Amino acid sequence: MNKYSYALFLILISFNLYLSANDIPERPSPPRLVNDFAKILGSEEVLNLEKKLVDFNRQTSTQIAIVIVNDLHGYDRADFTIRLAEKWGVGQKGKDNGIVIMVKPKTPSSRGQAFIAMGYGLEAVVPDAIADRIIDNEMIPEFKTNNYYAGLNSATNVLISLTKGEFTAEDYNEQSRKENAPSIIALIFFFIFFLIFFGRARTRRHQSIGHSIPFWIALSMLGSSGRSSGGSFGSFSSGGGGFGGFGGGSFGGGGAGGSW
Repeated sequence: MNKYSYALFLILISFNLYLSANDIPERPSPPRLVNDFAKILGSEEVLNLEKKLVDFNRQTSTQIAIVIVNDLHGYDRADFTIRLAEKWGVGQKGKDNGIVIMVKPKTPSSRGQAFIAMGYGLEAVVPDAIADRIIDNEMIPEFKTNNYYAGLNSATNVLISLTKGEFTAEDYNEQSRKENAPSIIALIFFFIFFLIFFGRARTRRHQSIGHSIPFWIALSMLGSSGRSSGGSFGSFSSGGGGFGGFGGGSFGGGGAGGSW
């Protein structure tokens, strides 16, 4: 390779790196913790989330940033989120206590994508397996009904409680496992209704009722035995004031994602 070919090669590499860097959104100015580039949240929803996260940051120095984008520009969800977290410097330098929640909404031509990235300092507090459960339990069920605010509000409540030590990752894991399991009481009721309606079926009408009602009741009871939106881990009340900016935290690749 002669010197001209080598120079051209370096120029092309540099240009590709420049384009890749520009695929990641710039740090917001003025700084914000809730950044809805896809415009899927209402103004009041953005305000409520921002107030909650700013107040949490003020109390603990931990920063949780929400970033909603229309396109991942060819990156996988983990790579995109971690690159963005590093570029923005979410969290405090030295503490590395930042969290980035990335959401790419579902469209008619593409699946929805979500990823939670943890800074170095929070990887033990919010392990990858717990981040995965938060996405599966708190976010995706709401995102499937286009209720993005409810999913983000619930996920941030859990992350706030975990990082504040209000409960541990093991506590959340155990509780969410219980809440997602079918209720024993519901199964008992289903069995009783099954015996009643099938045991007493004497006519075709009774048989028809016996075939339809137990199934409907079972669906109703089993559906209500799951966890409700927002989780059972409480909420976080917020105060006033603005966000002062990101502190230069670092990320090591911890986190988890999902799609719908």
